Amino acid sequence: MALDESGALAALAFEGTRSLASFLPPGALIASDATRCKAAAAELHAYFAGQLRTFTLPLAPAIGTPFQRRIWQALTRIPHGVTWSYARLAGETGGVARAVGQANGANPLCVVVPCHRVIAADGTLGGYSGGLDRKRWLLRHEGALLA
Repeated sequence: MALDESGALAALAFEGTRSLASFLPPGALIASDATRCKAAAAELHAYFAGQLRTFTLPLAPAIGTPFQRRIWQALTRIPHGVTWSYARLAGETGGVARAVGQANGANPLCVVVPCHRVIAADGTLGGYSGGLDRKRWLLRHEGALLA
């Protein structure tokens, strides 16, 4: 995880996937000291333990165009345990499904900004930068996917 100077979450990635550096501007520092990361780590732990449904962490993505940031903001409105299609997300944001899908895939704050809650219109999972097995697990964890 990476925090900005104020302590807001700037980037978050699964181990073994894209490096945090790919979500940060050149020369940015990645916070790794446990004290600064304590609140974010506590919320993530509570989420994965099934005790937290809504994150309250301050967010400050370190990358992103205005369009991407608009899409990421919309993702935070998808309730826990609910999925939206790419088409619905496009309709909510005034974008087109393909561009929304690309912005969704560039999300630097996985799980906290729930891009995993976006699926194809036909109910298939589509892609996920953390891998489809993780997406499937997250959706099952939230009760949005039963099988």
